[in-house]
Amino acid sequence: MSTDSGPLSDEDSTMGDGVDLNGHANGIGNGSHLPMSDDEDISLLQTVPPRRNLKRKKSNYAESSDEDDIPLASSPAKRPTSAAIPMPGAVAATTVPSSKASKSKRLGTKKEESDDDGYLKKPQKKKPRKKVKKEESSDDDMPIVTSKSSSRKRKVKAESEAESSDEDKPIVKKTSARKTPAKKAKKEEDAEQPASKVNGKAKAREINDGEDEGKGKGKGKKKKKEEEQEEEVYRWWEADPNGDGSVKWQTLEHNGVIFPPPYESLPSHVKMKYNGKDVRLPPESEEVAGFYGALIESDHAKDTVFNKNFFNDWKEILKKHPPLDGTKITTFEKCDFRPMFDYFESEKAKKKALSASEKKELKKAKDDMELKYITCLLDGRKEKVGNFRVEPPGLFRGRGEHPKKGSLKLRVRPEDITLNIGKDAPVPIPNMPGKWKSIQHDNTVTWLATWTENINQSHKYVFLAAGSSLKGQSDMMKFEKARELKNYVDRIRANYSGDLRSKVMAERQRATAMYFIDKLALRAGNEKGEDEADTVGCCSLRCEHVTLESPNFIIFDFLGKDSIRYYNRVAVDAQIFKNIRIFKENKEDDDSLFDRVTTASLNKHLNSEMKGLTAKVFRTYNASATFQRLLDESDLEGATLQEKLNAYNKANRLVAILCNHQRSVPKTHDQSMEKMRQKYKGLKYDRMKLRHGLFGMDSKYKKIDKYKEDESDIDDDWIVEYEEQMKSKEIEKAEKKFAKENEKLTEDDLKPQLDSVLEARIRHIEEEFKRLAKERGKTTVAVKGNKTPEKLMEGIDKLTERIKSFKLQMVDRDEGKEVALGTSKINYLDPRITASWCKIHDVPIEKLFSKTLQVKFPWAMEVDTEWKF
Repeated sequence: MSTDSGPLSDEDSTMGDGVDLNGHANGIGNGSHLPMSDDEDISLLQTVPPRRNLKRKKSNYAESSDEDDIPLASSPAKRPTSAAIPMPGAVAATTVPSSKASKSKRLGTKKEESDDDGYLKKPQKKKPRKKVKKEESSDDDMPIVTSKSSSRKRKVKAESEAESSDEDKPIVKKTSARKTPAKKAKKEEDAEQPASKVNGKAKAREINDGEDEGKGKGKGKKKKKEEEQEEEVYRWWEADPNGDGSVKWQTLEHNGVIFPPPYESLPSHVKMKYNGKDVRLPPESEEVAGFYGALIESDHAKDTVFNKNFFNDWKEILKKHPPLDGTKITTFEKCDFRPMFDYFESEKAKKKALSASEKKELKKAKDDMELKYITCLLDGRKEKVGNFRVEPPGLFRGRGEHPKKGSLKLRVRPEDITLNIGKDAPVPIPNMPGKWKSIQHDNTVTWLATWTENINQSHKYVFLAAGSSLKGQSDMMKFEKARELKNYVDRIRANYSGDLRSKVMAERQRATAMYFIDKLALRAGNEKGEDEADTVGCCSLRCEHVTLESPNFIIFDFLGKDSIRYYNRVAVDAQIFKNIRIFKENKEDDDSLFDRVTTASLNKHLNSEMKGLTAKVFRTYNASATFQRLLDESDLEGATLQEKLNAYNKANRLVAILCNHQRSVPKTHDQSMEKMRQKYKGLKYDRMKLRHGLFGMDSKYKKIDKYKEDESDIDDDWIVEYEEQMKSKEIEKAEKKFAKENEKLTEDDLKPQLDSVLEARIRHIEEEFKRLAKERGKTTVAVKGNKTPEKLMEGIDKLTERIKSFKLQMVDRDEGKEVALGTSKINYLDPRITASWCKIHDVPIEKLFSKTLQVKFPWAMEVDTEWKF
């Protein structure tokens, strides 16, 4: 083992059995990005020993909160410079084209030009479209119109305008100067152009004689609506690619927030019991009791801390609002909330049993009530608001082992909320009695409303939605700052490697902490109070969290963010091993490992290495850089779509594990996997029936190898059970369809169908499954209908591909059961990596990004195949 202070050698990087940021399963690695062999069968989720009973220390440190939870600051020091934000693949135009031709240009791969300093050049104005010169001498060259007089009028009007206009001005300007409505101007423009050139398409205009009147009207309206929606999209990444400056907006107008409805008392017959007797509670106390009553079947009600905190807070409410019958509630164990739970469950069942039309009416009423809160006016543009609903009162759940879980979250009122609006904007009226705490007009922040919650005294904010311009600018700057780090990372690594042997203990500790943050993607950690969960980050590690194992292994075992356990055994350089041994000398288990380093001092040093650099930026950079490398290493030549998706998810899983984005196995995982296994067998059953039908046509097909698929996992008992299940589902489907048809007939004041219609349908289903029962055990069966062998073979081939793809889905689902892929995909992986990869490998973006993520990252969707992080 090398004893110098530099990075690990290639040999050293394979000595441990931990997982490093570069994708190696053994050792921390040296950043050389050695590819993993396809033959290696590495279990990334290690089997770890039970966590030691870590002592709780009155520590002043904890993990740092994500930057995404903090409002955009106006401090120049925290913003990247404009030079740090190049826009690869950006389109020069700042207007939103609505035609298909313009759309295809936006989606092209042409890159925007930049000057030598990396600043974006000023977008070039589009050249005005040349006006088609009309032949005045020939009537035959005029476009076909329905009225000669109207055509003559338009011709005269166009000529007079052409004479009076300034020929040096673009045609677009002339059109807007006439102030002609868009629809009318479009018709006139079409009439003045030859038929073959209308809208730039080879399109002949025909006179509608009335026989096709009304045909395709809905389709045209839908297309027009889609174009209008497209025009409403504000392409801020073209208009203001840097998103720089302390001023975030000029004008801001919104309608505030929606408060939850007031509490409605339970029916008189629904009462909780104390010591076996009904208790009459006033509304204030009954509401809090109901919060707990709704949870008695959940895991929360089994938690001692949760129950203790709830009962303590409820007793405070009972002091102010005691039971109306004089009952003294002093012991939690004597409380019976079952009647409340049963009532809530019955109400849920009633709501679920509502007809489709009733549910639709309720949803419409809710949507109408919320309509004015969904959007705001930002600099004259409509932008969607994010979390405009104030959370109702309830019991605090917390994340992980939070010491305050079960505590009462009080109802938020207008007097608690500060609004942020423009100076000239009208002050919104709250939807419940009360006045706002205060109104301010701060255009250097991006929040619309704020208040302080009573549990942890943390600040809550209402921001614009994820797809808004301000949030998009924040996201893009974050990833661009991480991308900028690749220009500095080699120098930074060389600097902290040198400091690993510094005679100044603070510098040596800082360098060691930076090493772990860089190589293991640990969170930095931050100061915290006693009333928060005992979670730690790198700077707040205690000696009990780190164990040395000869000759060169370090074992990390601590609770990270959200109380997720982090366990990792890694091989490290000799100098790192030596430093940790020095840091632990003469210290107790509950003493701080890095007692000379704080998150603030670490981030201050990182900022001196690169402006705007923090531990979080390092974490984002390493996650995205590793993800890009893993995707590039995947050999996907000739791969199917599902194989490509599996390769993508595997890379995502590696990054998620390294960032400790783990989760407990979902309770429904086994049930979900069983359903997938049944569906997998069902596909095999369908293929088997097709094969037997093919053999019934001609036994020669039995000798063809590809029709000798192994279906040994489908036995006779399973087939009997499966066919019975299918029959039940078909009958249930027929009954639902029959009821829906009759409901529609009733709404249209028509006579409903007789029950005999349903009975006939069910008889037909039963006869079909009797036929299937007779075919059990046979390998050659008759085929219904006029199907040909070619059609059957085509169906068999399609099912074989589906079976193969579904098997890959099952493997992917099971491998990801303990990994939270969404966290890294949303916060740590540059979305442009995914967008570019999808274009390279012809994978639909919707297979990897939900509609929400596509709306959140519109600026990332336009990168080309050459883009790399």
